[in-house]
Amino acid sequence: MDKKLAVVALGGNAILRGDQKGTMAEQNQNIRETLENLIYLIRDGYNLIITHGNGPQVGNILLSDDAGVKMYGLPPMSLDMCVAYSQGQIGYMIERNLRNILKEHDLSRHVVSMISQVVVDQHDPALQNPTKRVGKIYTKEEADRLQAEHGWVFKEEIKVDGGAAC
Repeated sequence: MDKKLAVVALGGNAILRGDQKGTMAEQNQNIRETLENLIYLIRDGYNLIITHGNGPQVGNILLSDDAGVKMYGLPPMSLDMCVAYSQGQIGYMIERNLRNILKEHDLSRHVVSMISQVVVDQHDPALQNPTKRVGKIYTKEEADRLQAEHGWVFKEEIKVDGGAAC
């Protein structure tokens, strides 16, 4: 039988939900629950490509990096390194959980995770007005403090009353 292909996109907020702290246990549980819901596709003969967002995770990495700079004098990571860090972390969690779930369902598939790069045109007008947030939603007071402290750009988050996002 010819294999069919399904592309499944998991948003970063599906992996780390807004009401969670972002522990590995929370993220693993979220990923596991999601992957369990995909088993029917594998049983139905599909190969899967699973892609994911990482906005909340990159935000946490940036905050952790900032703490390392302030507390220990560590050199800061660039945004692209934080993105790659999160890709590796999330890819590992997806791969590990999927391998375990496949084994539990007595299914055999190759599972591979990969890190990718995107070429961005520095002259793209969309870069003048970013619309995709990175990290969590802050109160106006928190956002004002972080903007003054770091020069980060915040915009009002229309999904949360009184919230601002970086």
